[in-house]
Amino acid sequence: MNKINQLFANSKDKKLLSLYFCAGCPTLKGTGDVILAMQRRGIAMIEVGIPFSDPLADGPVIQSAATQALKNGMNLKTLFAQLKAIKDQVEIPLVLMGYLNPILHYGIEEFCKSCVESGVSGAIIPDLPFKDYQEIVKPIADKYDLRIIMLITPETSEERIRFIDYNTDGFVYMVSSAAITGAQKSFDDAKQEYFRRINAMNLRNPRMIGFGISNKQTLEAAQQNAAGAIIGSKFVTLLNESKNADEALDKLFEALQR
Repeated sequence: MNKINQLFANSKDKKLLSLYFCAGCPTLKGTGDVILAMQRRGIAMIEVGIPFSDPLADGPVIQSAATQALKNGMNLKTLFAQLKAIKDQVEIPLVLMGYLNPILHYGIEEFCKSCVESGVSGAIIPDLPFKDYQEIVKPIADKYDLRIIMLITPETSEERIRFIDYNTDGFVYMVSSAAITGAQKSFDDAKQEYFRRINAMNLRNPRMIGFGISNKQTLEAAQQNAAGAIIGSKFVTLLNESKNADEALDKLFEALQR
């Protein structure tokens, strides 16, 4: 069974925590160490960012991390080699998150094949048109048992959400707002209503909520309204400051208690 499906099948009553970081930042060779530190500290699933020069959905923190990673020399070939080196030690799902351009340049079939060979269970491609996903990407991903995760926002219609839910597998990524990534102190009434509205739809796939989670209030709101929460910008900031994954995780867990 795909590790993503296995995670949610075994964790129906748990409030999962997934973290994002950008491969190759703060250091080119530190990707494996960051992943293993997260696994050791109980993170349920990891999103590994593929750095790109024009990350449209990302805020300044992740944009800066991507720029640094590219300067450090990170690319897909290097990333897959690093992931392959730790594959036998990684038991939790790894999901690559990146934009379509580098993946097309690498080759979609080669990308899916490399994911499987390096222990990756899924991919999030924010700028992948759904029609292209269905007609081109999904048949290849299915061949390699790779989950392509789709995003929904407060502006996504119910009809569209149900269409995405029916045609995907793994989980649905619920973006907390239509804005770019970045830490927030709280979720306002509109976001809370959005969470409740999606809850009431009883979707087939489990949901994870991301964008803006950085403290106890936002974490609990996400975990109460979905299978779990995804934290990106807050952890990326702490990792860049400390240059050490365990120290960054210590500071993150402390922040999530406040």
